Amino acid sequence: MNVTVEQEFVCRGHVACPGCGAVLAMRYVLDVLGKKTIVVLPACCWSVINNRYPTAAVKVPLFHTAFETAACVATGVRAALDMKGDNDTHVLAWAGDGGTFDIGLQALSGAAERNDDIIYVCYDNEAYMNTGIQRSSSTPFGAWTTTTPAKTFKTKQKKNIMDIMAAHRIPYAATATIAYPEDLMNKVRYAAGIRGTRFLHIFCPCPTGWKTAPDITVELSRNAVRARAFPLYEVFDGTRYRLTHEPAQEDRMPIAEYIKPQRRFAHLTEAEIQVMQDHADEEWGRLMKVTETWPAG
Repeated sequence: MNVTVEQEFVCRGHVACPGCGAVLAMRYVLDVLGKKTIVVLPACCWSVINNRYPTAAVKVPLFHTAFETAACVATGVRAALDMKGDNDTHVLAWAGDGGTFDIGLQALSGAAERNDDIIYVCYDNEAYMNTGIQRSSSTPFGAWTTTTPAKTFKTKQKKNIMDIMAAHRIPYAATATIAYPEDLMNKVRYAAGIRGTRFLHIFCPCPTGWKTAPDITVELSRNAVRARAFPLYEVFDGTRYRLTHEPAQEDRMPIAEYIKPQRRFAHLTEAEIQVMQDHADEEWGRLMKVTETWPAG
C-alpha cells in the first residue's frame, strides 16, 4: 500500500518519545483500516501521545476510556453503530500490555467469549511505560523496571497472551512487529475482512523503558524475531496455527546478542541469560509442534 503524507492518519508533531515503536504501529494499522475507524483508547502511552482537546495526533474519532475498559467500551461502540445500521466502520480497541495482559484482561476475556465484533490491538512495550516503567506480566524474565530494580529483577517469564486468546476460540489472533510492516499490515487487512473478535499482539520497543538508543527501535524489533523471542504467527479459530516468518539459519541471533543493547538487562549474569535462551528455545519448540501441520505459505 502506497500512502502519502497527506493520507496518513497519524499527524506529525505528536508528543511521543523519540524512537517510540507504538507510533509506528498505529500508523501502519490506520493505514490499512482507513478513515472509517473509531479508536477506543484506555490509559496508556497513546492516551498522552494523542494529546488533548482541541488537538489530536490521529485523524479518526477517538474515545478515551478507563484503564480496564478498552474491550467493553469498544463492544458498546460497536453495538451503537450496529443500531444505526453502520456495518462498515471498524471499532479498534488500542491498549498497551498493562491494559491488556493485566488490568484489562477481564473485559477482553468477556468480549472474546461473546465473540464481539471488534479489533483489539495490544501494542506491547513490556512494562507500564506511561506511569513510570513498572513491571507488567508482559515484562520478560530478567528485566529491570522501577518496581523490579536490578538487584531484584523480574524472575517470572512473560505471560503468553496469545495462548490465552487462542483458548477463547476467537476467529483470529496474530503477532506482528513494526520491523515487518508488510506482515503486520497483511494481518490487519485480514482482520478487517472478517467478523467477530480479532486480536493483534504488536511488539513495540520503548527506548525510554528499555534504556536503548532511539534510533535502533526497528532494529530491536527485528532482532526479537531473529532471536525467536517474539515469533510471528497467526491463529485461526483458536486451533490452526500458521507461522508467517521463520528466520533463516544464517539470520538467527542468540538471546545474548538481542538483549545486549538493552540496558534493562545489563545486570544479568551469563547463567541468567542462559535461562532466557532456554525459555526462548522451549517456547519456539512448542510453537513448532502446533504449526508443523499448517506450514507458512
